Amino acid sequence: MPSDISAISESRSRRLLVWLVPLLWTLGLGLWGLSRQDSVWRDEAATWQVAGRSPGEIWAMLGHVDAVHGLYYLLMHCLFEVFGASTATLRLPSVLAVSAAAACVALIGRRLAGFWAGLGGGLALGLLPAVQFYLQEGRPYALVAAGAGLATLLLVSLLERRPGRRTWPRWAAYGITVLVCALLNWLSLLVLPAHAATLGWVRAGRGAWLRWAVYASGAVAGALPLILFSRDQSDQVSWIPPLTWHMLIGPGILLAIGGLGAWADRSGRSGRPDCKALSVAAVGLPLLAVPQLGLIGLSLVQPLFQDRYVLFSMVGLALLIGAALGTAVGACAPRFPRAADLLVPGVAGLSVLALLPVELDKRAPASRIDDVLAVAAEVAGLKRDGDAVLFVPAARRDTALVSPGAFGGLADVALAASPAASATLKGEEADPARIRAALLGQRRVLLVTDAEKVAKPPSAERDQAKAAVLREHFAVVADRQVRGRRVTVYERRG
Repeated sequence: MPSDISAISESRSRRLLVWLVPLLWTLGLGLWGLSRQDSVWRDEAATWQVAGRSPGEIWAMLGHVDAVHGLYYLLMHCLFEVFGASTATLRLPSVLAVSAAAACVALIGRRLAGFWAGLGGGLALGLLPAVQFYLQEGRPYALVAAGAGLATLLLVSLLERRPGRRTWPRWAAYGITVLVCALLNWLSLLVLPAHAATLGWVRAGRGAWLRWAVYASGAVAGALPLILFSRDQSDQVSWIPPLTWHMLIGPGILLAIGGLGAWADRSGRSGRPDCKALSVAAVGLPLLAVPQLGLIGLSLVQPLFQDRYVLFSMVGLALLIGAALGTAVGACAPRFPRAADLLVPGVAGLSVLALLPVELDKRAPASRIDDVLAVAAEVAGLKRDGDAVLFVPAARRDTALVSPGAFGGLADVALAASPAASATLKGEEADPARIRAALLGQRRVLLVTDAEKVAKPPSAERDQAKAAVLREHFAVVADRQVRGRRVTVYERRG
């Protein structure tokens, strides 16, 4: 009897550790260097400045721009109201989300392939380079990954559940989770064909297919108004280049790694008498491959290929890596039982060391295109009361919206309506003639733009007018470039 109690206690502790260790591990990775040396780049600046608006102002803006991120902006507004605006508040939701996704990976892996497969997969998720980038990003992609992990865990639990038991609460939770993910980013609906591939792989029964179809259709129907409305704002992604062959190198490598993990999983299970069709390969490989291939297919119609849109597919890759590690432990255990217990922790530790340059790079300001806070500090040091300020392009006004104190006393002479008043991200600027007239009445002008290495020639007529007036009537007296942004001080000639 005592041995039975000890075995039960050990089993319970392993069930707890299998998800708790990856959760805390990923949380630690996320908190490490969270502020990125107090830097915020342009995508996060959009979140920051919108979250600072009232719910009414956010709702009005969504009618013109960024409707696809509406739910996320409202969530961040609530967090900013409660905890204040800071880099920690901006990024901590993503850290918590990826940590939750790691716990889901661990639980799925344990269900399908045992303790070590679950632990290995959970530890692997936070170490994947793509995940490390968005682990500390003030955007919604990590939250979608957490939702995809939870939806997959629910699906696995439903496919394993015995017939006759009440399943509708879990199916309802599955549908709601998929719907929330779609409202955060509707491309997350690519998780549904991935789950359909899993159902086909395991030859699910008619009842499972019917229930999945009902709740999946409900999620799609709930997200359909957002999908249709956001299509009218498709010019927001017009900057994405058409799909080229070199863009497929990354997905190709990921699919190759995933294929190896699926092969290792099936090899490790082939000799087991209790082997079932529901396996890590059946769940992880579709979750990795289908969203990647689906986004590639969509990009042939309209350029949309950005890895962050299918970040949630990394949950599938982590599952497959965990399965490979679990197979390795199983192969090692009969001859080297003590070494087998150290295999997964050892691989995780060695991976941290091997990826240290990547980890440090992702936590440095240089890992992003620019830093709106750094250029704001330069403006604060160069400005004088009564100076004018210009932004080229107008989207670079984000630095003033995130750091308004640094721009106190400066006249934004090109601005006709503020971003909040105009229900836009960057505000509405006056016509070129009015901008020209306003500039000719100034003695000193601070120009905030992109650093020389990344700057593009002015394309908008307003920006061309700004450049022409500065070139013809002003002289440069100071020039600073920092972290992808540039501030130049002009004084009127004569």
